[in-house]
Amino acid sequence: MRRLQTDVIDLYQLHWPMRGAYSFRQNWGFDPSRQDRAATLAHMDDVLGAMADLVTAGKVRAFGLSNESAWGTTRWIDRATAVGGPRVASVQNEFSLMCRLYDTDMAEMAVNEDVTLLAFSPLAAGFLTGKYQDGAVPQGSRMTLNPDMGGRRTARVLDAAAAYLALAARARLDPVHMAMAWHRTRPFASIPIFGATSVAQLERILAGRDLHLAPEVAAEINAIHRQHPMPY
Repeated sequence: MRRLQTDVIDLYQLHWPMRGAYSFRQNWGFDPSRQDRAATLAHMDDVLGAMADLVTAGKVRAFGLSNESAWGTTRWIDRATAVGGPRVASVQNEFSLMCRLYDTDMAEMAVNEDVTLLAFSPLAAGFLTGKYQDGAVPQGSRMTLNPDMGGRRTARVLDAAAAYLALAARARLDPVHMAMAWHRTRPFASIPIFGATSVAQLERILAGRDLHLAPEVAAEINAIHRQHPMPY
């Protein structure tokens, strides 16, 4: 906290479940059969006890999770009630037009348990901007540093991106603004965490902050999602 030059952390996010997770393309072969339920719950109780001490000391105001599942999030909530720990305020999971794992059981959890999604990679690591279409690899882009794009560079991803880019063009929308505004259409609280490596990128994103998608555009997005589900 001294290094951060602060007296209190508003939101302390746990980064990764100790038992493993299906995030970052691990969903394609996810196998929870070797998990130890008793050890998982004991770990949660231990962390919640420490977090309660930090909250009581005024060092942390709230805490959240990252890369969690519906089962894991609800267990954290249940154990917080059982041991008197702080309740989960948020979960930071990947969520975008191209990665909609959150739209099912996590969505139900979020609505019923009042947990806010902090959605990372809302622009699909740049694929939804259009900058990688037609084989382009802009100098200094993420792809120059990570050619695999964290498992996102697949045989289907550019076709999916093309469909969303074409929709944005038909609707006369910046595709970046469309991808970000889409979060407002979800039936749960979703706050997209965007990345920007230049002032120009930041200004472009912020220019669309007040956009609300027309119902017909949202409907077309869902139609594209059916045609190009989970391209990575």
